Amino acid sequence: MGDRVSVRTTKQALIEQGHWLTVRDCKRVLVVVHTVTFAQRLREVFELLETDLRIQLVFTAPPHAFGSGVTEFLRSLGITTVPWEEARRAEFDLALVAGFRGVHELRAPVVRISHGAGQIKLLTDVSALAPGEPRPPGMLSRQHLLHAGRLVPAAIVYSHDRALEELAGSCPEALPVAHVVGDPCVDRIMAGRGGRDSYRRALGIEDGQRLVVVTSTWGPASTFGRLDSLLPQLLGQLPGDGYRVAMLVHPNVFAGHGIRQVRRWLSGCQDRGIAVLPPEADWQALLIAADWIIGDHGSLTAYGTLTDATMLLTAGPRREISPLSPIALLSAVAPVLSPLYPLAEQLEYAAQSYRPGQYDHVAASLSSAPGQFHRRMRSVVYRLLGLGEPARPPFVAPPPSPPALTTWEISSDSAATL
Repeated sequence: MGDRVSVRTTKQALIEQGHWLTVRDCKRVLVVVHTVTFAQRLREVFELLETDLRIQLVFTAPPHAFGSGVTEFLRSLGITTVPWEEARRAEFDLALVAGFRGVHELRAPVVRISHGAGQIKLLTDVSALAPGEPRPPGMLSRQHLLHAGRLVPAAIVYSHDRALEELAGSCPEALPVAHVVGDPCVDRIMAGRGGRDSYRRALGIEDGQRLVVVTSTWGPASTFGRLDSLLPQLLGQLPGDGYRVAMLVHPNVFAGHGIRQVRRWLSGCQDRGIAVLPPEADWQALLIAADWIIGDHGSLTAYGTLTDATMLLTAGPRREISPLSPIALLSAVAPVLSPLYPLAEQLEYAAQSYRPGQYDHVAASLSSAPGQFHRRMRSVVYRLLGLGEPARPPFVAPPPSPPALTTWEISSDSAATL
């Protein structure tokens, strides 16, 4: 009982900035983490601040349909969270968010960070649109940026200039606080491309073997939602010695269905050497190491155009995708996988048909400021905090060396213990 009181007292002190704190007079920044996906993007921002003795970070995890695993992921980083009810009642100097649910209740200027590869998915709730009004991408919509007619964010950051052009039509009230800062995933992948051979060695890819990476977003039209047609091809049509296969499944799939359930659905992969990465895993190195990427309309597929991998697409929901998004551009030029023909033949055909520079325009659409995300993002945050920036450039590390694929392969023993 005493330990619980102590923990609560510490959390309350962090929120209320009471007399128990050792380092005082800090600017207090609340990091609002709705999902694991948002946590991964927000990490690129809060790590720019956490070494500054003038700043105290406080984390909270609001309720969310895909919120499962958030506190565990943050705990793995050495982070404890404060209850959402306490966080939204307290005052902060700034709040960092990637989602929009509940953030209008915060007592702090809000910085909204876009996530994913551009603005891919169109707004799903069209009830507030006027008849004939086009559907904007969600994060460019009035529904996601305004509350009761009031603009919620004090700053919104996007990856590409294209977003500002779209914002001018969908929510012009937000233009004065919109900033183009680039994309951290673009920057890290570009920083790591030179390490492709070392990533492959770390993954355990042997000479002569080729790596097929399957990426899936979430939702019924995703690769995972249609896995019953793709999985037999992966399991039965690739020569076991010549190919290694890894699956990158969106964290929302694990959060929505449960890790155990997803693993059990994939239990047919056991003894076939197919690796399934956990939702919290770093994924950039795997894309860099791939020979082929088989993907859907998700962000990871678009990021694959930054690598040397040959791209193949699964059929996607064209009406739900912004026609100006990177994935729409990719869908117009990339070959599409068919369940009617042998997978190995389609992989080879795609590799032989690839033209140098075929996806350069897609890669260019991911960021208007390649290599600049961390510098620009830090400037936005420190300006809102009223603090001078540290007298050193932010460091952009390449993706870390990954564990061997065998770490993530589903075996009969691991499937039984999940």
